[in-house]
Amino acid sequence: MIEVVAMLRGRWADGFALAHGADPAAELARRGWSGSPVSATRSSSDDLRITYAVRPTRPAGDTVPAARVEQDEGLGTDEVSGAVPHQRVAAYAVVRSSRGILLTELSARTNAEGMWNLPGGGLDPGEEPAVAVVREVHEETGQRVTDVRLLTVLTRHWVGRAPSGRVEDFHAVRLFHTAHCPEPGDPVVLDVGGSTSAARWVRETELASLPLASSVPQALAVAGVPAEALNP
Repeated sequence: MIEVVAMLRGRWADGFALAHGADPAAELARRGWSGSPVSATRSSSDDLRITYAVRPTRPAGDTVPAARVEQDEGLGTDEVSGAVPHQRVAAYAVVRSSRGILLTELSARTNAEGMWNLPGGGLDPGEEPAVAVVREVHEETGQRVTDVRLLTVLTRHWVGRAPSGRVEDFHAVRLFHTAHCPEPGDPVVLDVGGSTSAARWVRETELASLPLASSVPQALAVAGVPAEALNP
Protein backbone atom coordinates (compact mmCIF):
# COMPACT_ATOMS: atom_id res chain seq x y z
CA MET A 1 0.00 0.00 0.00
CA ILE A 2 1.07 3.59 -0.68
CA GLU A 3 -0.03 6.09 1.96
CA VAL A 4 -0.06 9.80 1.13
CA VAL A 5 0.24 12.16 4.11
CA ALA A 6 -0.35 15.93 3.97
CA MET A 7 1.48 18.04 6.56
CA LEU A 8 0.46 21.65 7.15
CA ARG A 9 3.10 23.71 8.99
CA GLY A 10 4.58 20.54 10.40
CA ARG A 11 1.31 18.99 11.57
CA TRP A 12 -0.80 16.21 10.11
CA ALA A 13 -3.59 17.62 7.95
CA ASP A 14 -4.83 14.78 5.77
CA GLY A 15 -3.99 11.31 4.61
CA PHE A 16 -5.23 8.56 2.32
CA ALA A 17 -4.24 5.36 0.56
CA LEU A 18 -3.28 5.96 -3.05
CA ALA A 19 -5.66 4.04 -5.29
CA HIS A 20 -4.40 2.03 -8.25
CA GLY A 21 -3.82 4.39 -11.16
CA ALA A 22 -4.14 7.56 -9.06
CA ASP A 23 -1.69 10.45 -8.87
CA PRO A 24 -0.94 11.85 -5.39
CA ALA A 25 -0.80 15.51 -6.45
CA ALA A 26 -4.15 15.22 -8.25
CA GLU A 27 -5.75 13.49 -5.27
CA LEU A 28 -4.46 16.17 -2.91
CA ALA A 29 -5.92 18.84 -5.20
CA ARG A 30 -9.31 17.14 -5.06
CA ARG A 31 -9.17 17.40 -1.28
CA GLY A 32 -8.10 21.06 -1.22
CA TRP A 33 -4.33 20.84 -0.88
CA SER A 34 -1.36 21.96 -2.93
CA GLY A 35 2.26 21.28 -2.14
CA SER A 36 5.44 19.34 -2.77
CA PRO A 37 6.71 15.94 -1.59
CA VAL A 38 9.30 16.13 1.17
CA SER A 39 9.94 12.47 1.95
CA ALA A 40 9.20 8.93 0.84
CA THR A 41 9.86 6.30 3.49
CA ARG A 42 8.78 2.82 4.44
CA SER A 43 6.05 2.84 7.07
CA SER A 44 6.29 -0.96 7.34
CA SER A 45 8.10 -3.74 5.53
CA ASP A 46 5.88 -3.37 2.47
CA ASP A 47 4.00 -0.07 2.79
CA LEU A 48 5.35 3.23 1.53
CA ARG A 49 4.51 6.64 2.98
CA ILE A 50 4.87 9.74 0.78
CA THR A 51 4.70 12.95 2.80
CA TYR A 52 3.80 16.31 1.27
CA ALA A 53 4.22 19.77 2.76
CA VAL A 54 0.94 21.43 1.79
CA ARG A 55 -1.03 24.63 1.88
CA PRO A 56 -4.83 24.87 1.65
CA THR A 57 -6.46 25.64 -1.67
CA ARG A 58 -10.02 25.54 -2.97
CA PRO A 59 -11.02 21.85 -3.13
CA ALA A 60 -11.03 20.80 -6.76
CA GLY A 61 -13.32 17.82 -6.19
CA ASP A 62 -14.58 16.34 -9.43
CA THR A 63 -13.28 19.30 -11.44
CA VAL A 64 -9.89 17.56 -11.65
CA PRO A 65 -10.15 15.48 -14.82
CA ALA A 66 -9.40 11.80 -14.46
CA ALA A 67 -6.01 10.93 -15.85
CA ARG A 68 -6.22 9.30 -19.26
CA VAL A 69 -5.34 5.62 -19.17
CA GLU A 70 -2.97 5.02 -22.06
CA GLN A 71 -3.15 1.84 -24.07
CA ASP A 72 -0.54 0.11 -26.21
CA GLU A 73 -1.42 -0.37 -29.86
CA GLY A 74 -2.41 -3.79 -31.11
CA LEU A 75 -4.19 -5.02 -27.99
CA GLY A 76 -7.48 -6.82 -28.40
CA THR A 77 -10.60 -5.97 -26.43
CA ASP A 78 -10.38 -9.22 -24.46
CA GLU A 79 -6.73 -8.58 -23.64
CA VAL A 80 -7.51 -5.10 -22.32
CA SER A 81 -10.46 -6.26 -20.22
CA GLY A 82 -8.38 -9.08 -18.78
CA ALA A 83 -5.29 -6.99 -18.03
CA VAL A 84 -3.65 -7.88 -14.72
CA PRO A 85 -3.34 -4.91 -12.31
CA HIS A 86 0.29 -4.26 -11.44
CA GLN A 87 1.76 -1.38 -9.46
CA ARG A 88 5.50 -0.72 -9.50
CA VAL A 89 7.25 1.74 -7.20
CA ALA A 90 10.68 2.79 -8.41
CA ALA A 91 13.28 5.32 -7.30
CA TYR A 92 15.41 7.37 -9.69
CA ALA A 93 17.87 10.22 -9.36
CA VAL A 94 19.04 13.30 -11.20
CA VAL A 95 22.74 12.75 -10.45
CA ARG A 96 25.01 15.72 -11.02
CA SER A 97 28.78 16.02 -10.97
CA SER A 98 31.51 18.14 -12.52
CA ARG A 99 31.06 15.98 -15.65
CA GLY A 100 27.35 16.69 -16.11
CA ILE A 101 24.17 14.66 -15.55
CA LEU A 102 24.24 10.86 -15.38
CA LEU A 103 22.02 9.01 -17.86
CA THR A 104 21.45 5.34 -18.65
CA GLU A 105 20.44 3.73 -21.94
CA LEU A 106 17.56 1.26 -21.75
CA SER A 107 18.29 -2.23 -23.04
CA ALA A 108 16.38 -4.70 -25.18
CA ARG A 109 14.92 -6.21 -22.00
CA THR A 110 12.64 -3.16 -21.77
CA ASN A 111 9.89 -1.81 -24.03
CA ALA A 112 11.91 1.36 -24.68
CA GLU A 113 15.21 0.06 -26.04
CA GLY A 114 17.62 2.85 -26.98
CA MET A 115 15.89 5.54 -24.92
CA TRP A 116 17.92 7.38 -22.28
CA ASN A 117 16.70 7.31 -18.70
CA LEU A 118 17.77 8.53 -15.28
CA PRO A 119 19.52 5.84 -13.23
CA GLY A 120 17.23 3.96 -10.88
CA GLY A 121 14.82 1.10 -10.61
CA GLY A 122 12.37 -0.84 -8.52
CA LEU A 123 12.57 -1.02 -4.75
CA ASP A 124 13.59 -4.30 -3.15
CA PRO A 125 11.24 -5.62 -0.41
CA GLY A 126 11.51 -3.37 2.65
CA GLU A 127 14.09 -1.11 0.97
CA GLU A 128 14.03 2.64 1.61
CA PRO A 129 13.81 4.71 -1.62
CA ALA A 130 16.99 6.69 -0.87
CA VAL A 131 18.87 3.44 -0.28
CA ALA A 132 17.50 2.08 -3.56
CA VAL A 133 18.85 5.14 -5.38
CA VAL A 134 22.38 4.55 -4.07
CA ARG A 135 22.20 0.85 -4.96
CA GLU A 136 20.68 1.31 -8.42
CA VAL A 137 23.07 4.10 -9.43
CA HIS A 138 26.04 1.91 -8.52
CA GLU A 139 24.64 -1.19 -10.26
CA GLU A 140 23.77 0.67 -13.45
CA THR A 141 26.73 3.06 -13.69
CA GLY A 142 29.43 2.11 -11.17
CA GLN A 143 29.18 5.58 -9.59
CA ARG A 144 28.88 6.39 -5.88
CA VAL A 145 26.41 9.12 -4.88
CA THR A 146 25.68 11.14 -1.75
CA ASP A 147 23.14 13.71 -0.54
CA VAL A 148 20.08 11.86 -1.90
CA ARG A 149 16.93 13.98 -1.57
CA LEU A 150 13.38 13.52 -2.83
CA LEU A 151 12.61 15.83 -5.75
CA THR A 152 9.18 14.92 -7.13
CA VAL A 153 6.72 12.06 -7.57
CA LEU A 154 5.45 11.26 -11.06
CA THR A 155 2.95 8.58 -11.99
CA ARG A 156 1.79 6.95 -15.21
CA HIS A 157 -1.13 4.60 -15.81
CA TRP A 158 -1.44 2.46 -18.90
CA VAL A 159 -2.49 -0.91 -20.26
CA GLY A 160 0.26 -2.65 -22.15
CA ARG A 161 2.23 -5.79 -22.74
CA ALA A 162 5.07 -6.41 -20.30
CA PRO A 163 8.41 -7.81 -21.55
CA SER A 164 7.17 -11.20 -20.26
CA GLY A 165 4.25 -11.01 -22.70
CA ARG A 166 1.60 -10.58 -20.02
CA VAL A 167 -0.92 -7.77 -20.60
CA GLU A 168 -0.93 -5.54 -17.51
CA ASP A 169 -2.97 -2.64 -16.14
CA PHE A 170 0.23 -0.90 -15.09
CA HIS A 171 0.53 1.86 -12.48
CA ALA A 172 4.06 3.29 -12.34
CA VAL A 173 4.87 5.37 -9.25
CA ARG A 174 8.24 7.02 -9.79
CA LEU A 175 10.08 8.69 -6.93
CA PHE A 176 12.61 11.09 -8.42
CA HIS A 177 15.48 12.31 -6.26
CA THR A 178 18.51 14.53 -6.61
CA ALA A 179 21.96 13.20 -5.77
CA HIS A 180 25.59 14.28 -6.03
CA CYS A 181 28.55 12.28 -7.30
CA PRO A 182 31.65 13.76 -5.63
CA GLU A 183 34.16 11.61 -7.54
CA PRO A 184 32.76 10.97 -11.03
CA GLY A 185 34.45 8.30 -13.12
CA ASP A 186 33.80 6.69 -16.46
CA PRO A 187 30.38 4.98 -16.10
CA VAL A 188 30.38 1.17 -16.25
CA VAL A 189 27.25 -1.00 -16.21
CA LEU A 190 27.83 -3.54 -13.42
CA ASP A 191 24.42 -5.22 -13.63
CA VAL A 192 25.08 -6.78 -17.03
CA GLY A 193 22.04 -8.28 -18.74
CA GLY A 194 19.55 -6.06 -16.92
CA SER A 195 17.49 -3.10 -18.07
CA THR A 196 20.56 -0.90 -18.71
CA SER A 197 22.82 -1.36 -21.73
CA ALA A 198 25.05 1.73 -21.33
CA ALA A 199 25.63 4.78 -19.15
CA ARG A 200 27.29 8.15 -19.66
CA TRP A 201 27.73 11.63 -18.30
CA VAL A 202 25.83 14.19 -20.37
CA ARG A 203 26.21 17.95 -20.46
CA GLU A 204 23.00 19.99 -20.39
CA THR A 205 23.78 21.19 -23.92
CA GLU A 206 23.64 17.57 -25.14
CA LEU A 207 20.29 16.60 -23.61
CA ALA A 208 18.14 17.80 -26.51
CA SER A 209 20.03 15.56 -28.93
CA LEU A 210 19.19 12.35 -27.04
CA PRO A 211 15.94 10.33 -27.13
CA LEU A 212 14.82 10.70 -23.52
CA ALA A 213 12.41 8.33 -21.75
CA SER A 214 8.94 9.78 -21.21
CA SER A 215 9.30 11.01 -17.62
CA VAL A 216 12.88 12.28 -17.85
CA PRO A 217 12.23 15.78 -19.28
CA GLN A 218 9.65 16.53 -16.57
CA ALA A 219 11.96 15.34 -13.79
CA LEU A 220 14.88 17.33 -15.19
CA ALA A 221 12.70 20.44 -15.44
CA VAL A 222 11.74 20.12 -11.76
CA ALA A 223 15.46 19.77 -11.01
CA GLY A 224 16.10 23.14 -12.64
CA VAL A 225 17.32 22.17 -16.10
CA PRO A 226 16.27 25.00 -18.49
CA ALA A 227 13.50 24.23 -20.96
CA GLU A 228 15.71 25.19 -23.89
CA ALA A 229 18.14 22.42 -22.92
CA LEU A 230 15.37 19.81 -23.20
CA ASN A 231 13.74 20.85 -26.47
CA PRO A 232 15.42 19.80 -29.75
